[in-house]
Order: sequence, then C-alpha cells, then structure tokens
Amino acid sequence: MQLAGQAAQGQAVWAVRVAPAALGHPVDIEKIRQAAIEAAHLEGFNRSPQDVTLRRLISFALSPTLKSSFEQIFSPPIMVEAIFAEVADSPEQDVLVRMHYDGNHHYQTSGVLVAHTDAKREEEAAVWLRQALGPADSLGRAAGACMLAWRTLTEDKPFSDLTVRGDLPLKANGKVAETALLDRKASGSVHYRTLSPAALTS
Repeated sequence: MQLAGQAAQGQAVWAVRVAPAALGHPVDIEKIRQAAIEAAHLEGFNRSPQDVTLRRLISFALSPTLKSSFEQIFSPPIMVEAIFAEVADSPEQDVLVRMHYDGNHHYQTSGVLVAHTDAKREEEAAVWLRQALGPADSLGRAAGACMLAWRTLTEDKPFSDLTVRGDLPLKANGKVAETALLDRKASGSVHYRTLSPAALTS
C-alpha cells in the first residue's frame, strides 16, 4: 500500500513509504487501507510530510479505528490481523508493526517480525530468523528462510538445528507465496514493488 497525497495548491507532493500485509475479510482489509490513506492525507496536509509516519498512523488512526469498531451496535467489528512496514532513510530507522484485530499493537525495529496465532511460537520463529539472516544475504535467501520458518510453524516442528540451505522455492502445498519489497534506493516516491519467484532466484 503506497500512501500518497498532494497539497491543495498542487505544488507540494509527499509520500509515505508504508506497506501492509493482512489477513481477514477483504472488506475489512479495505476499510483499514482506506483509513490509513485518509489519515496520511490529513496528517500531511495539516502538518508536514515528515509527520506522516507509521507510528502516528497506527497510534492515532488505525488502532483507534479497530478498537472503536467493537463499540458499534449496528455493524460488525473489523476483524483484521496485520503487519505494517515502513522503510526509512536508513535501516536503523525502519519500523515494523504487528497489529491485532482489537487494535493492540507492538513495534519492532530489529528487522524481523512474524505473525502467528501462538505468541510463543511467533517469537521462536522471529528469533530464528534474526539468527539465520544477515544484512548481506540475497533476497532469495531471505525469502527462502521465511518460507522455511512458515513451514516449520505450520507443521508444528521445532526450530532447533534448523538451517537454511540455499534459496528455497516459494511454493508449498501447491500454493505460491506472495513477496514484495520496499526498496529504499528506488527513485521517485514509490518504494513498493512486488517480486516474482524469478526475481528472487536471478
């Protein structure tokens, strides 16, 4: 999700380098996406482009939206589990957010964030990925490690003695994983791009 807006005079154009991954009903996911876009527009117009950060979007727009949906009497609550990522000017400033359906959320700046129904297993996978991956690893190896962690979680296997051996195919049980990249070095305001399996092995 590329969140972008333009000032009323049409001169000052700004963009936020944010991307989400979410599970839930498509209508609920779209509500969250629209809420994020509207909040980014308002924040950038009323304040400045620099004020449009993922932390502010989550804390002042998305989290309250999810929490208040449970107070509505005549409409069902928004049921979405999501991860948000923001790419900054340097890796040290990058932010990941794990947001639950009830609006509760936590921030992660270590570069790895995992979503799972079991919080303990979720943390085990995240710890293993931090140890298995390094800054110099290829996109293919990083994607393969994530696939290996996902398989380990879904098969309820331990992470002890688990190692990444080369690039793993992004397929499991006849399904192909979706991959995307927030490219810090991309020119222009759009830093989000999808990655095909071929792009990860080239």
